[in-house]
Amino acid sequence: MVAITLPDGSVRQFEGPVTGLEIAQGIGPGLAKAALAITVDGTLVDLGTTVTRDALVSIVTARDEAALDLLRHDAAHVMAQAVQELFPGTQVTIGPAIENGFYYDFARAEPFSLDDLAQIEERMREIVARNLPIVREVWNRDEAIAWFTDKGEHYKAEIIRDLPAGQTITVYRQGEWLDLCRGPHLPSTGKLGTAFKLMKLAGAYWRGDSRNPMLQRIYGTAWADAKQLKEYLTRLEEAERRDHRRLGQEIGLFHLQEEAQGAVFWHPKGWTVYRSLQAYIRRRLEGAGYVEVNTPMLVDHTLWEKSGHWEKFRENMFTSEAEERILALKPMNCPGHIQIFRQGIKSYRDLPLRMAEFGSCHRNEASGALHGLMRVRAFVQDDAHIFCTEDQIVSETQSFCALLKSVYHDLGFESVRVKFSDRPAKRAGSDETWDKAEAALRDATEAAGLEWTLNPGEGAFYGPKLEFVLRDAIGRDWQCGTLQVDFVLPERLDASYVAEDGAKRRPVMLHRAILGTFERFMGILIENCAGRFPLWLAPVQAVVATITSEADAYALEVQKLLKAKGLRAVADVRNEKINYKVREHSLAKVPLLVVVGRKEAENRTIALRRLGGETQEVLALEDALATFVKEATPPDLSA
Repeated sequence: MVAITLPDGSVRQFEGPVTGLEIAQGIGPGLAKAALAITVDGTLVDLGTTVTRDALVSIVTARDEAALDLLRHDAAHVMAQAVQELFPGTQVTIGPAIENGFYYDFARAEPFSLDDLAQIEERMREIVARNLPIVREVWNRDEAIAWFTDKGEHYKAEIIRDLPAGQTITVYRQGEWLDLCRGPHLPSTGKLGTAFKLMKLAGAYWRGDSRNPMLQRIYGTAWADAKQLKEYLTRLEEAERRDHRRLGQEIGLFHLQEEAQGAVFWHPKGWTVYRSLQAYIRRRLEGAGYVEVNTPMLVDHTLWEKSGHWEKFRENMFTSEAEERILALKPMNCPGHIQIFRQGIKSYRDLPLRMAEFGSCHRNEASGALHGLMRVRAFVQDDAHIFCTEDQIVSETQSFCALLKSVYHDLGFESVRVKFSDRPAKRAGSDETWDKAEAALRDATEAAGLEWTLNPGEGAFYGPKLEFVLRDAIGRDWQCGTLQVDFVLPERLDASYVAEDGAKRRPVMLHRAILGTFERFMGILIENCAGRFPLWLAPVQAVVATITSEADAYALEVQKLLKAKGLRAVADVRNEKINYKVREHSLAKVPLLVVVGRKEAENRTIALRRLGGETQEVLALEDALATFVKEATPPDLSA
C-alpha cells in the first residue's frame, strides 16, 4: 500500500505505486484535466512520475505559482522546436525559465531578424495545437553524446561530457523532437496554451565566457492565461514610460557617457534631489542615535586580505600600485568602520555604537551588466554598522526595522517583504558561529514582528542577512535594505570591548542599509513616481509664470518670497504664451505652477495649477505661501 497525503491533510490509499495523473484522477476528473505536474514532499516532478512510497503530494495546476516556471520552461522548448523546424541546421544550447519569461540560446550562422520572431511565434502556436505528448527518457551517457554529436548538436554533447560522472542523463521528447533536460515538464505541448510572446533578440557568449562563440538569444514571456499576458505587456509599456534613463534626460537630472562607464554625471536638478534625499536620511539617522564618520576610499590590500574581502571580491575591486604597495578602492565600508572602532578602549557602556557613513564605493562590474542608475561602478551607500553585545541584537534589530519602515513610508513605499538569507556554500567562520548568528537573527526578526520567507544560501560570506524588498507603483519588486548579523569580521579584524566583568570580548557587528545605494534608489524613486517627485524632493518646486509682461515685477517678487521661505522656485517671464509655459513646465514635472497676470498683481493673488490637475485655484499670496511651505516640508520635519 502507498499512502498519499494531500495538502488538506486527507490521506488516500493506493494498492501499489501510483502516478501523479492517477492520483489526480482519483480526486476528480476536473482536477485530472487541469493537472500539469505534482510535488512530492515539496519537489516538483512530472505528472507522469510514479510515486512508490508514502508521500505528501500536491497537484499543480495553472493557478499555482509553481506552474509559471514550468510553463516558461516548456515555452523555451517549444520555441526551440519551432526554430529547428523553421531553420534546419540551427543548434540549440541552453534555454531556461527566467523571471517573467524564458530564453533560448541558438548557434546559427545567419542572424535572426525581428520578422523571424513573428514566424517562430506562429510555429510555436502550431506545435501547441498539435498537443504533442512530452515524454521523459533516461539515456546512456556515451550513447547520448554519440547521438547529439551525430545530429550536429555539439553544444549539447559538450554539456553531457561536462556533467558529473554518474549523473542521470534525461531527455524530453515532444513528438519527433527532443532535447537534453532535467525537467520537469508539462504532460503535452497543448497544456502550454498560447499566452506567450517573443520579445527581443540579443547576443550571448556560450556559457557566459567572452572567449567562447557568440550565440543568438531569443527572449520571450509566458503566462498562465491571456489576461496575465496582457497585464504584463501593459506593465512593460508603463515601465518604458517610467524608465529613469529617459526621464533623467527629459527632466535634466543626470547623464551617463562612455568615458566614465558606470559613473553618474549629476546635473543641478538631479543633485538637488540627491542632496535633499541624503539630508533627509542624515536627519533620520541622527535622530536614531547614529554618529557619522568618513573613511578612506583607497586602502592597502592587506586590510582586505584580513577581512576576507580580497578572497571574495578581488575580481570586482579596482586596484592601483604606489611605492610597491597594492592599494584598492573600497567596495564597501565595513572594514574601515572597524578601524575607527578599534581606536581607543571601548567599554560595554559605549555599546551599542551606531556608526554611519555615506561612503563612496567602487566595484568593477562587467560593462554588459551596467544599467543606468540601477547598476553602476561608482556609488554611495547609506551604510551603517552597529557594534553591540549579543544581548542587544534583538533590541537593535527592532529599532532598525521600525526606522526602515518609517523611511520607506515617507518615500512612498508601503509594501515591504522580508527575505531571510542563510549561510552560503562559500563562507567565513565556523558552523557553530553561523548557528549562533542565524539563531540570533531569527529571534530578532520574530521579536520585530516581521513575516519572512527563506532565501536559502544567499547570506553574506560573514553572516546571515535580512533583505527588504519594496514593491513599486507598477508592481515590480526591488531589494533595497539589508540587515546582517556578523560575528566574523570583529574576530578577523580584532575588534574588542571591555565587558562589565572586566573581560575582553568581541562585539557583534550589525551591517545595515535602508536605501542600499543612493544611485540605485534614485533610479527606483524616479520610476516609482514617474518623475513626479513629492514636493519636498522636487528639484524645482514652483515656477512663477507670467501671462503678460505687465506682471513681470510681481512674478519676480513672488519668486523672491518663495525662495525666502525655503522653496526652490524660479520665475518664467519669457515672452511666450501661457499655454506654452504650462505645457513646458508640466513636461518638466514641476509640481506647482504659479500663474500671475495683471489681475493677480493688482489683487496680490496667484492662480495655482498643480501638476496633473485639470483646474486651477486662486489663492491670496500670503495663504499660498503658507500652504506651499507646509506642503514642501520634509515628512520628518512636519509637525
